[in-house]
Amino acid sequence: MIAASPTDTYASLRYPEFRFFIANSFLFTATLLIQEVILGYELYKMTHDPLALGFVGLAEALPFIGLSLFGGHLADRREKRGILQISLTVIILGSIILYLVFQPAVVEHLSRTAQLAVIYGVLMLIGTAKAFYSPTSSSLKPFLVPRELYTNSSTWSSSAWQAGAIAGPGIAGFLYVWLGFDNTLLVVIGLLVVCLGLLSRLRKRPAVKMEGHQDGIWTSLKEGIRFVFRTKIILYSISLDLFSVLFGGVVAILPVFAEDILRVGAEGLGILRAAPSVGAIGTMLLLARYPPTRHAWRNMLIAALGFGIFTLVFAASTHFWLSVVALFLTGAFDSISVVIRNTILQVFPPDHMRGRVAAVNGIFVSSSNEIGAFESGVAARLFGAAPSVMAGGVVTILVVAYVYSRSRELFAVRLS
Repeated sequence: MIAASPTDTYASLRYPEFRFFIANSFLFTATLLIQEVILGYELYKMTHDPLALGFVGLAEALPFIGLSLFGGHLADRREKRGILQISLTVIILGSIILYLVFQPAVVEHLSRTAQLAVIYGVLMLIGTAKAFYSPTSSSLKPFLVPRELYTNSSTWSSSAWQAGAIAGPGIAGFLYVWLGFDNTLLVVIGLLVVCLGLLSRLRKRPAVKMEGHQDGIWTSLKEGIRFVFRTKIILYSISLDLFSVLFGGVVAILPVFAEDILRVGAEGLGILRAAPSVGAIGTMLLLARYPPTRHAWRNMLIAALGFGIFTLVFAASTHFWLSVVALFLTGAFDSISVVIRNTILQVFPPDHMRGRVAAVNGIFVSSSNEIGAFESGVAARLFGAAPSVMAGGVVTILVVAYVYSRSRELFAVRLS
């Protein structure tokens, strides 16, 4: 029996299953981001069109939004480990198809339009798998540690995700240069297979049974949505992140900055792509010792404001290292809101509804990355990359001001 102590910085890591869970989270995140970075760079080289990058996000977001609530329903009604393993197998299949579609023997029989159609079709397949993987993974996490360690586990799981978000983009540019696009995709496939092995170390957990909860799927989905909209701190926290990421995100069009504005190539793109995550994980290591949940809502608003301000700095910069620092600080501020929001999502939902609440969060926040990528691509094409990012920073700051005016009573909430 492991003695849980909320004051122990490493308390959650003393649970073996939680260690396997965050190891998988790190590797899964890093691997998919390696694939995302090299695919985005290859597409921009093929098309020289920022909108092509925007369609990458849209292709994943559409099935994710359409199916995520069903994924959450399934996560609440079925054994979670099996859902994760099946979803990951589908993602591996998608990566194999991406590898094949870039082979010379295949390319010579496909037009450019047909090749792009296959690529976006594969991204839709991956988005479909993530619609089931994401809410299931989120809903499993609270079962791996005691309730008193939710804040600590949220910090470490977010740190693992951010570490993967550092390693993936940071390595991607160098792998692209050293191994080439095709061989890097083979590395991606191999790493995803390792993720399957890590998931196999988790115990099977039957779904939580609730007396009287035998309603159909549509009633189940509406129940999850109603819970989110009736729980103000959940609704405002995910809304704040939704609009910040939707309008303030710059990740999707970083290849434009790397190639056309800062002129630093694939290796510079890797550094730019990793900078927010470096800032995030450095901050999260501090948050494991000094949790931001005592004055949770105040800290979340400050973090969102900082994110918007340094997005403006990045938009205005024409110097590589100033751009890196600005992205570093956007990641540092964003990590604070991530830890607070993840703690909220563990503390407030009941066990039998965690999958559906995680799915609504995914639609609001996770898919906003992909929809934000499409918005960024369209805006960059219409107005230019720097002006579109600057407008996004301004919108983020205005959203923070609006949410502050509507949520002052949440300043009294204590999560720890």
